[in-house]
Amino acid sequence: MKRYPKWVTPDRQLHLVKLFIRSKGFCVFGHKDCLIPEHHYELFIEDLISDWQASDKELDTANWHYEQKLIHSLAERAYPIRGTFNAISRDIFFASQPQYYMLGLGISGLTFKPFALIRLASSYVCLYVDIGDNLKGLSKAKRRKVIRYGQPLPLEYQEQITSLCRVAVRHYLEN
Repeated sequence: MKRYPKWVTPDRQLHLVKLFIRSKGFCVFGHKDCLIPEHHYELFIEDLISDWQASDKELDTANWHYEQKLIHSLAERAYPIRGTFNAISRDIFFASQPQYYMLGLGISGLTFKPFALIRLASSYVCLYVDIGDNLKGLSKAKRRKVIRYGQPLPLEYQEQITSLCRVAVRHYLEN
């Protein structure tokens, strides 16, 4: 498929053809034996094409600014300025946040049992959740890699630990 420059549109091509037919390839203003080089067809269409390219660039820039304005506007009142984190957007933000973030897995130095360290969302509170024998099915090397290096757990183990953490968070928030 042949690629044309961006300025080439059917209307502009038609305009160039009509201009050529009318001028017969010489002066675009119809002067006989015209000595002004800017009036000759070749130089005239070069200026015309550069004008079209500039107008296309201006149109693209205007469209880009318009799209950015649409993307980043929250349809808030212009005054008084309250920022983008007003009461409504704050409620939306907190509703879409998870209840907790898992910071990592570890082994307790007192009981030598595995635990999950989780931090409650929008809080500095961290909970240590005892995950008991849920990692027993993993090999010793895999458990060490998960705990030491933070490698991902297999899906079934991840689901078990997630459910235990969810229960612990619910219990903490109820009390």
